[in-house]
Amino acid sequence: MSTSKSKNFRIISADHTGITVSNLERSLAFWRDVLGFEFSHRAHQTGQRPQEITGVTGAELKLAVVKSPSGHKIELLEYLAPADRKKKVDLRPCDVGHVHVALTVENLDAILEKIAASGWQAAGKPQTLTAGPNKGKRVIYVRDPDRATIELMEIPK
Repeated sequence: MSTSKSKNFRIISADHTGITVSNLERSLAFWRDVLGFEFSHRAHQTGQRPQEITGVTGAELKLAVVKSPSGHKIELLEYLAPADRKKKVDLRPCDVGHVHVALTVENLDAILEKIAASGWQAAGKPQTLTAGPNKGKRVIYVRDPDRATIELMEIPK
């Protein structure tokens, strides 16, 4: 009988949030030009490495990374292969596997106007939280043309 010793580890930080998109240029324009994120870099990945990283046979993708004012990175990924990838999904916030990114904002109404003009849409109406650690914040989900969700949280004045 062998005994195994567990090794200690620790998470140091969250590096980025990845979002798979259908049109990299459209999504990059939104994050950069509408939300004001800073462009960081682009890459095109093909061959064995993306397949081994993702576990997706035949994966080929192009990506762009943008950074928030606080430094959190959003990685936008457009897969070019495999051919059988799902191109239309509409997970709702209540569906298993749905993920969202939450951004702290100033002037929620102004950003909602800019988002609406860009083709994205609010999922509902802003609500003010009345309890818990985010008490007083106005909160709403918005969805992009691919149906990805961003939560906007406005700090109380």
